Amino acid sequence: MACSPEAPKFKSTDVTGASFAQDLRLKDHLGNLRTMKDFKGKIAVVFFGFTQCPDVCPTSMTTMAEVKRLLGAQGDQLQVLFITVDPERDTQALLKEYMANFDPSFIALRPEPDELKDVAAGFKIYYKKVPGSTPTSYTMDHSAGKYIFDTEARVRLFSAYGTDAATIASDIQILLSNA
Repeated sequence: MACSPEAPKFKSTDVTGASFAQDLRLKDHLGNLRTMKDFKGKIAVVFFGFTQCPDVCPTSMTTMAEVKRLLGAQGDQLQVLFITVDPERDTQALLKEYMANFDPSFIALRPEPDELKDVAAGFKIYYKKVPGSTPTSYTMDHSAGKYIFDTEARVRLFSAYGTDAATIASDIQILLSNA
């Protein structure tokens, strides 16, 4: 018989103890400066995207709204954080409106254009501007997974794009039960 408790059986990739995705210091869509410590006591899910994304971002945000619904009474212990990779177009007002499309409790964070590179590197996130037919019609390629933080604001899981809401909710319930 083992002396240590059995490790939780997560369906997402366990990144407990990772040296990346440690913290951030960004303004939210209301202009408040936020760090990961602000979300202690909740499970925080961090997703990088942009408001003009045609498919991946709205799909991921809709999935997170469904995760919150599936969590039922525990849904208020979930904080979704959307970090824009397109701060040139994603103003605070636009981000606020975008969050309201999914759940009013979701928070958008906006790095200044000169902060984006460091924030993305800190989370090992890829992003690249892809030119369009006009200077403002560009799109953004970007990593599409989600980082899940425990109630102590430590990164614990990476959930790949396309993971269904029930799987993410199950992993969050495990984190909540071990809090």
